[in-house]
Amino acid sequence: MTVMVPFSGSYTLNDVQFLLKPMTLHDTPVHLKEQLIQSGKKHYSELLTHESLPPDDYLQLFHRAMALNQERMAEHLLLLAERIIATRRNGITLVSLARAGTPVGVLLKHILKRYFNTDVTHYSISILRDVGIDQNALRHILQKHTPESLVFIDGWTGKGVIARQLATSLQAFAASDGVKIPAELYVLTDLSGFAAVAASSEDYLIPSCILNATISGLVSRSIYDRLTALPTEFHGCLYYRQFEAHDLSAYFIDATLAAVDKLWRSFEPHRHVELDRKQLQITSQNLLHWLSKQYGITRYNYIKPGIGEATRVLLRREAQRLLLQDGDSEATQHLRWLAESKSIPIDIVPSLSYRAVALIKEIPL
Repeated sequence: MTVMVPFSGSYTLNDVQFLLKPMTLHDTPVHLKEQLIQSGKKHYSELLTHESLPPDDYLQLFHRAMALNQERMAEHLLLLAERIIATRRNGITLVSLARAGTPVGVLLKHILKRYFNTDVTHYSISILRDVGIDQNALRHILQKHTPESLVFIDGWTGKGVIARQLATSLQAFAASDGVKIPAELYVLTDLSGFAAVAASSEDYLIPSCILNATISGLVSRSIYDRLTALPTEFHGCLYYRQFEAHDLSAYFIDATLAAVDKLWRSFEPHRHVELDRKQLQITSQNLLHWLSKQYGITRYNYIKPGIGEATRVLLRREAQRLLLQDGDSEATQHLRWLAESKSIPIDIVPSLSYRAVALIKEIPL
């Protein structure tokens, strides 16, 4: 049985319980990390490039993104909360996918309590491509909550990889533990048509995607090494205690909830719009096929569509180039800043299905 030591990062324990094990891990520079991942010598979950604080001019872009997008995000949070209430009538347990899902999960927990009079528990757990969901974290949750109450939360979908990984992982969990959990992913925006519930399919700038740990409870992305992890341990993470003076996690929650509160006065409930998931999947696949041919990309893993995914690449990976639908859009101003600061070529492609796509540089092996 896993012994749980309460851990909430820089959030409060009332906001979230991270089912992650704080640990240390040596720094792997981006170029070396890329070589190890692409050669197959290491899985990305075994490596971490330590974060640094963003410079002041980049932070200004985050605050500009808040001013431009927090009202839209507030509306989508309310729509998502309403769908959670409608689809989980016998209890709700929020399970956000660390870490892009964590701020969204914290916000939904507050919104469900404040506007829907529903008090819920919120956990944040690890899920990793090709590794799967943290089964020990699921077992811990199921000690206190029913399987049908679980609601998996993420910020957005790009290609639908995590949605499909969630389904595969929960199928394996049903086989190993005899417990069936609904493989349903809830997101603010679904670009690829693989989420079960989404408030939107628009490729818009979710402000929290601009930053890393300083907007996610000072927690790194999750870490897992199957050769060193104990069988009963949670997946790991780094806690960036040294960034506490610069943490914007609580600010982001408070500012977004203020926007939600303002919107709530005129919010019209029951405005659920069913997305055309099949068409979204076709659009996604067509784009991946075209880009792979156009740019000679050998694996779809190296194509990251949408503002959120493109931002992750420019913050954490080695990018070959950045593709933008519109070179002057404020929604992608931070991407232009990141690309220019790293001398990454930018192509303007008006026919692009999304506002941005990042291509990962393929390393000669």
